[in-house]
Amino acid sequence: MDAVLLDTDVFSYLTRNGDTRGDAYRPHVRGKTVSISFITVGEIYFGAEKRKWGSRTLSSFLERLKAVVVVPSDHEVCREFGRLKARLQEAGIVVADNDLWIAACALRHSVPLISNNRKHFEKISGTRGDLAGSQEKDPF
Repeated sequence: MDAVLLDTDVFSYLTRNGDTRGDAYRPHVRGKTVSISFITVGEIYFGAEKRKWGSRTLSSFLERLKAVVVVPSDHEVCREFGRLKARLQEAGIVVADNDLWIAACALRHSVPLISNNRKHFEKISGTRGDLAGSQEKDPF
């Protein structure tokens, strides 16, 4: 299966009407099975609560979820998260837990991670070939 895992920012760019930031990522998801982490779903629900989305906006989000595979947590994702966090902590590197969970999902399922925040993921050593970070001019 030719799949990719989208970080929350890229999922939002690609699915939000009129958001041209998604244009840089469309070629990288075309023809692929697109997935997002359970963390991304939670982050978007947090944004919905914070911004007090109405029922129409929430319904639109739920429709967008139907177009992707939501990667759930399982024992191996949890194990990968623990490995990553311990290795980074030992090296004195701090990465936000939500980013570690998203990285753990990508690594556990051996799929590239597409993010607009390369700096969030480049600190995760040993994952260079598995994670694809991005900047606006460099989508991978």
